[in-house]
Amino acid sequence: MNVIQISIIEDVDEYRNALQIMLNATPGFNCDHTYPNGETAIRAIPAHQPDIVLVDINLPGISGIQVMERLKKDYPKIQYMVLTVFEDDDKIFNALSAGASGYLLKSTPPGKIMEAIRELHDGGSPMSAQIARKVVASFRQPTKEIANPYEQMLTLREKEVLELLSKGKLYKQIAVELAVSLETVKSHCHNIYEKLHVTTKMEAINKVFPRG
Repeated sequence: MNVIQISIIEDVDEYRNALQIMLNATPGFNCDHTYPNGETAIRAIPAHQPDIVLVDINLPGISGIQVMERLKKDYPKIQYMVLTVFEDDDKIFNALSAGASGYLLKSTPPGKIMEAIRELHDGGSPMSAQIARKVVASFRQPTKEIANPYEQMLTLREKEVLELLSKGKLYKQIAVELAVSLETVKSHCHNIYEKLHVTTKMEAINKVFPRG
C-alpha cells in the first residue's frame, strides 16, 4: 500500500495531537511531523517534503495562508488542505488562491477527514458542503453583476440596505438588523438614490433587483 505522508500545522495542542494519533492509527497514512506555528513549518517542511499538509488558517504569527503562499511556489508538489473553523468568503478564497486544494471545517467527522485526505491525494479537491456552496455561488455572482451594472455601482452595505428595503423593512428595522444608527441607514439610502439617479425606493429596487 502506498502510504500518504502527512504533516500538520495547528496551534491547538490537543487537536494537533489527536489528529496525529488518528492519522497514524489509520492504514495508509503516516504523520511524523507536526508544527505549532507557521514559522517552524516553513523552516522544516522543505526538508521532509510530505505529500499533504493539513493547515489551520488562524496561527500565531504567520498565518496558514502565508505559509502556503511561501511554500507552494518553491515546492509545488506538496498539497495543502485547510482544516479550520473559519468559513467566511475572504478566508476561503485567500486560502484557495494561496495554494490550498481542499478546505474542511474542523467540525468534519474524523472519518470524513480521512476520506478527504485520500481524495486529495488522488487528485480531488475535497471541501465541506458549506464551503463548496460558497465557491459555487462565487462563480455565479460575476454573471449576475455583468447582467445588472446597477448592482456594481453600490457597496456591499448599500446592497444590504436596499435588499432589506425590498423586503418591506422600515428604516428603524434596518438600523436594528444591521446594528447601525438610523442616520446611517438614511445616509446609505441617500447615496443609493444618487448613484442610481432615482428618487424613490421602488425605482431603486427595480433597478438593482429587477423581476425576471
